[in-house]
Amino acid sequence: MKIIIGLGNPGLKYKKTRHNIGFMALENFRKEGNFPSFKGKKQFQAEISEKNGVVLAKPQTFMNSSGLAVRAFTTYYLLPTTNLFIVHDDFDLPLGEIKVAESSSAGGHHGVQSIIDNLKTNSFTRVRIGIRPNSTSTLPTANLKAEDFVLKKFAKEEQPLLQEALKKTCQKLIELVGNY
Repeated sequence: MKIIIGLGNPGLKYKKTRHNIGFMALENFRKEGNFPSFKGKKQFQAEISEKNGVVLAKPQTFMNSSGLAVRAFTTYYLLPTTNLFIVHDDFDLPLGEIKVAESSSAGGHHGVQSIIDNLKTNSFTRVRIGIRPNSTSTLPTANLKAEDFVLKKFAKEEQPLLQEALKKTCQKLIELVGNY
């Protein structure tokens, strides 16, 4: 069994924000892989979709408490963290860029830090999706704190790069989890 967890914040207010690119990527992967629709599971504090030994999960705990839902999954499924894949936004990467990291630090990401703290390990795979605007973007970022920036929606001119990033993430997840 493998679990892919997309990080984000629940609710319509956050649906199309940069911090929710993990949720967006999982929804894209779910559709591409013909997984069933997400359904809420209170025992996990998450929405899940499952098919052929692969579980997709969107924690509903808010970003900074993501580790609570992740710990519930790994405990319930007796899952080694090497079968855990976390998909999340990364401000240090430009929009459209994807990086995979294994057993790495949180890099300042509070959701990832929550997972590390709750699992007491960093031995899992992270799929980092860049959210930083490119230099030609008109999005005002100079005066925004990182916490405020990640809660902003993507600008209209960023939509093609966003869609490209979601497609690349889907391809990377297929490479990582294999056949499902």
